Amino acid sequence: MKIYQKINKRKSTGVVKKYKLLGITCFSKGKTSDCVKYSLFGIKFKKKRKRFIDLACITTESSNRCVEKKIPDLINFPKFEEVDVSIIIPVYDNYEYTMLCLQSILENTQGISYEVIIGDDNSNDETKNIKQHVKNVTVVRNQENLRFLKNCNHAAQKARGKYILFLNNDTQVQKDWLKYLYETIEADNTIGLVGSKLVYPDGTLQEAGGIIYRDATGCNYGRNQNPNELKFNYVKEVDYISGAAVMLKRTLWEELGGFDETFVPAYYEDTDLAFRVRYEKHLKVVYVPRSVVIHFEGKSNGTDCSSGQKRYQVINRRKFFEKWKKELFAHHATPTVNNFLARDHAVNRKSILVIDWKILSFTKDTGSRTTYQYMKFFQKMGLNVKYFPHDWYIEDDYLQRHLNDGIEVISERFEEYIKLYGSQFDYVYLNRPNLAPYYIDLLRTYTKAKIIYQCHDLHYLRQYRTRLLTNKEEAETCLITEKQEEFEVFRKMDLVCSFSFDEINEIQKEDIYVNAKQIPLYILDSEKMKDFDYQAEKRCNIMFVAGFQHTPNIDAAVWFVNEIFPKIKKKNKGIKLYLVGSNPSQEVLNLKSDDVIVTGFVTDEELDELYTQMRLVVVPLRTGAGVKGKIIEAVYHKVPVITTSIGIEGINNTEQLISVQDTAPDFADATHQLYNDMDSLNTISKKSQEFIDKYFSENAVKESLSGYIDF
Repeated sequence: MKIYQKINKRKSTGVVKKYKLLGITCFSKGKTSDCVKYSLFGIKFKKKRKRFIDLACITTESSNRCVEKKIPDLINFPKFEEVDVSIIIPVYDNYEYTMLCLQSILENTQGISYEVIIGDDNSNDETKNIKQHVKNVTVVRNQENLRFLKNCNHAAQKARGKYILFLNNDTQVQKDWLKYLYETIEADNTIGLVGSKLVYPDGTLQEAGGIIYRDATGCNYGRNQNPNELKFNYVKEVDYISGAAVMLKRTLWEELGGFDETFVPAYYEDTDLAFRVRYEKHLKVVYVPRSVVIHFEGKSNGTDCSSGQKRYQVINRRKFFEKWKKELFAHHATPTVNNFLARDHAVNRKSILVIDWKILSFTKDTGSRTTYQYMKFFQKMGLNVKYFPHDWYIEDDYLQRHLNDGIEVISERFEEYIKLYGSQFDYVYLNRPNLAPYYIDLLRTYTKAKIIYQCHDLHYLRQYRTRLLTNKEEAETCLITEKQEEFEVFRKMDLVCSFSFDEINEIQKEDIYVNAKQIPLYILDSEKMKDFDYQAEKRCNIMFVAGFQHTPNIDAAVWFVNEIFPKIKKKNKGIKLYLVGSNPSQEVLNLKSDDVIVTGFVTDEELDELYTQMRLVVVPLRTGAGVKGKIIEAVYHKVPVITTSIGIEGINNTEQLISVQDTAPDFADATHQLYNDMDSLNTISKKSQEFIDKYFSENAVKESLSGYIDF
């Protein structure tokens, strides 16, 4: 067997395939050579380069050149007193495959306590002596051949784990396969059943979740395709997952009574289990693509559906249809080439396409954080969310987070994608005036979707204010052109959204025919605010949080440090200023001193910790436009804020929460006075909860978009 590295370069003309030989490995069985198929699967992106790499795509070759890999003589599993997962492996003969399966479990399962239970269905080969070769396993040997379904049910009675996982013996699990399943189901109590990505030994995809059509026929989604394509690598609901690798809570398994013996001896029992989890227990069936399992399909029962045990695939389909025909007609698609909705178990859900500039670095800038929160909100409201990034500059961690959160990131050329799937979308959530011209005509041509446009802020106004600091004549000239261009975009949309009440008024004053609406900048969990304890007398220091790649934030930091902070320091000995945020420019770095701490990028957890320490937040903006996320974030953490007229712009009803000052002396005096007024600080903090509830909660978003999106 030859293992290759395959590089797929993204080009407008298609995919160019290149291969690099990495090595050869196989094992010998008797007089013949039968290759063991090992692989690594994952998504790797080169930063700043538009290409992606598939690792370890495999081509099989039996020859004397193979390096022998022997079946292990002894496998010694760890022993755990308490067990998270009981791995149940039903077997009948095929000793070599079973041993290689067990070896892969031992090598690739870390961080989870587990036990292995082998359900030996009265094997005739060396399997009957397997306890001599494998230590710390439970072997349940049947006195007669019960066949697959009853064998599983029988072996499962010995399980001790919180979860039961069924794994075929003709599989080889890959690195961290169990960790990904466990973390996914543990994190969401609405999930009832999880399963792995199945890959053929030659490196092609066997299944990225299963589809069941209205007539009870099925489809292994993605069969024979590249397993590393993004459309196969996001966590999602599916109709069912092949029983070759599925996991559920042991208590749920017991409530359901195991596999339904209507489907003895085998086939459709795993599909029926998924349907019972969903339609009887109202829990989700979820595909976890980072859990990868190689499956040597057909080793136990062959592939011919007209003979042997495999014929029950046809017989049991009829039984399954009769049992579930009501649900099949209500929630499943007719057989079709286009599985856009069926692959996500989304036949009865509306779909929304979100377009923004890039993979969203939502811990680094307000724009990304906002778009990401809205995508998660759309998901929570039941919409089927797809995301298209205009620029494919990739940051691996953020891409993986999108996929882990169940958001499909589209990697195809947009024109080809929208021609193929445009008719499936009910809504488009399009961002930014510099992006809209690339997409609006294609969207109008190939979709009937309602297009909701999020401008983030009035770009022409922000640019005008920035230029005004240095060149008034240039500012006035550019204002006319940029304003006209932005309103041309507005007039093509079904709905124009802004986070700012002031900007909505500006839009409607300019053109009353533009359908414009204010929506919340952030969607925040106001219940979590109850855990934030603000006591001014136990805190010290002040903070300015910003992304310092933006000119208005650089100007604000320089202005505050040079013209305001010296006046504050004179009256408040030992006070420190924290400039917190990503990409500090050289101008910002030059502000460092014993009293001015420039942190650079901090994680969300680190920022939350800083908010628990600060007595006051300042937002000294002199330019910019739109609602400032840094102000909402501070209010959410119950920390009082002092800002400018530019900073507070677009946020209503803040008179009792936020002090507004526009000159350096006034800003310094107000900061000094409030910083030392413990009663006022504590009173302001207590009013934060009601404000967030009213203007920045899920209910506020639903109210804003009601009539435009059907939640």
